[in-house]
Amino acid sequence: MAIASGRGVSHEALRLRAGLNRLVRDFFDQRGVLEVETPVMSRAGNTEPNIASFTVEFGGRVEGAPRTRWLRTSAEYPMKRLLAEGIGDCYELGRVFRDGEAGGGHNPEFTMLEWYRVGWTLDPLMDETAALVQSALALVGREATLRKASFREVYGEALGLDPMTASIAELQAAFPGEVDPAGLTRDDWLDLLMTHRIQPAFPTGQLLAMHDYPASQCALAKVVRRGDVDVAERFELYLGPLELANGYHELVDAAEQRAASSATTACVPRADWSSRRSTKRCSRRLPRACPSPPASRSASIAC
Repeated sequence: MAIASGRGVSHEALRLRAGLNRLVRDFFDQRGVLEVETPVMSRAGNTEPNIASFTVEFGGRVEGAPRTRWLRTSAEYPMKRLLAEGIGDCYELGRVFRDGEAGGGHNPEFTMLEWYRVGWTLDPLMDETAALVQSALALVGREATLRKASFREVYGEALGLDPMTASIAELQAAFPGEVDPAGLTRDDWLDLLMTHRIQPAFPTGQLLAMHDYPASQCALAKVVRRGDVDVAERFELYLGPLELANGYHELVDAAEQRAASSATTACVPRADWSSRRSTKRCSRRLPRACPSPPASRSASIAC
């Protein structure tokens, strides 16, 4: 949900937002999930080249540290440090900042909800994410049924092709209109088909939890074997054609993560967990790794 701030905002919208915040806190309090508050400003920016950070200049004593500080684009990294320290199930509802983003799914400054469940499997996390959205919809007298379907199922039903094995030529043939193919990878074509052919046709009144993405789109998720293919244990949650949230089973193997993060030329799609279409991200070397947290599943919602 996106609600503007400043002049012109109705009192009704502000009250609705306050009610939504209360609902979120009650939802997690009833489930024993701890609310945390992590730093908004840090000495380093995010590691995702397609998400731009805002910077500020610090005017006080720096004791050799850089004066340039960075506003967070999500609470991900400080929350993972808490997980590594053994905090357990936790969530944060707070402001995040992304430069260059306006007029799309959210403003340059917006509220993000992020939470982690330690030791869960992906299936109950999908259920919990859907339950939260359904509770929020009830605030405005709406409801939506949940459907869970794999990435493979959704593409097969919509286009009659197998997204795990289809060639680039087959994916190109399924795309309506002309696109310059120069530089586009197989994952790019899968993304274009999702945003231009499949996603717009999702039925209203339905929550779709689409899971088991191609292994090439793993981002920070674990990769597992499903039948004849490797898949990434992550999901996207859609309300009709609107992408609301995502979640994944965190990759916590330090050696595997280090190898993945040092592959500076590997590009994988990443869903933006807001109402915008998916964007590309290229993996870059991450900051020095902190201790591996216990196996956790995370989910995020932007509003």
